[in-house]
Amino acid sequence: MAKERDIRDHWYREAKRTGHRSRAAYKLIELDDRWGFLEPGATVLDCGCAPGSWLQVAAPRILPGGRAVGIDLKTIRPLDLGSGGFEHVTVLQGDLLETPATELLAAAGPDVRGFDVVLSDMAPSTTGDRSIDHHGSVRLCHAVLDRCRDVLREGGTCVMKVLEGAAYPELLQRCRRAFDAVKGFKPKASRAISTEIFVVCRGYRGAASDPAPASPEGLAPPRPRPSAGWGG
Repeated sequence: MAKERDIRDHWYREAKRTGHRSRAAYKLIELDDRWGFLEPGATVLDCGCAPGSWLQVAAPRILPGGRAVGIDLKTIRPLDLGSGGFEHVTVLQGDLLETPATELLAAAGPDVRGFDVVLSDMAPSTTGDRSIDHHGSVRLCHAVLDRCRDVLREGGTCVMKVLEGAAYPELLQRCRRAFDAVKGFKPKASRAISTEIFVVCRGYRGAASDPAPASPEGLAPPRPRPSAGWGG
């Protein structure tokens, strides 16, 4: 318990020291350092972007020439100008599941036909029941994959958080149908007691390769609707 508390405090203190809005920033930093998907010139969609820590990480890494769009149910405090600024970042308040793909793409620029990277640190409102929370998390991942059909370019990357459980293998099967390479990874900044894992999907094969899930197992029970945003 003491070791876990030390880890939690370390990443919390680091976020405060560096000006990141949450410890989640270090999860994306490690993921990108390992796979290098936040390249200069990339267009990025951050799903469930509150409180903005992933946008803080992505913004400087996609310069020069990149664009980032974040969307969340919750109002997000404007990002402070820092190294490189955040003029190339657009934040939308709305529901990812209901916002038209054309609106998401238009926010990245008039010539953007598909994002290079789709990120999701979304999590449902937790209930304390691991099974319910897991299935709610898987539902969100399937929703992200559904949106990828409309907004992710062929060859693109999707990185999304999921809580492990019974429906996790089925989610991975869908990812492997749609992407050339799929890997589950738990960053150091994730709490040891957490069941969260990040699925890194590279080389999108396009909507034609991604039919609907084979069964509704990964989509049940009904998705709980959070009141303050999707961010985890």
